[in-house]
Amino acid sequence: MINITFYDTHNANSGERVAGTTVQVETGQSLMTAAVNAGIDAIAADCGGTLTCATCHVIVRPAWADKLPPITEEESNMLDFAASPRQGNSRLSCQIELTPELNDMEVDLPLSQY
Repeated sequence: MINITFYDTHNANSGERVAGTTVQVETGQSLMTAAVNAGIDAIAADCGGTLTCATCHVIVRPAWADKLPPITEEESNMLDFAASPRQGNSRLSCQIELTPELNDMEVDLPLSQY
């Protein structure tokens, strides 16, 4: 089991420190699946992880972004359709396989998936 923390930073006032939601999850599954199973409402996952939508968009915190495999062209193209503005460390959570190396990873949730 590893820990992943999701931050809903768009609900915070400027400068306010936001408490994240930390969930314990099994490795070997996607971040999207783990989020949905943990009840993280901000991950819509409309396509179920088939890389045909962008409703599992997350912003991976910089300390963790370099620990992920490089983004594929297909994922990058799909992120262009994300409802919230794409950032340099935006990823689709369906494309992030959870490994022991990602223990304690932190991700920010976008303002909206629609």
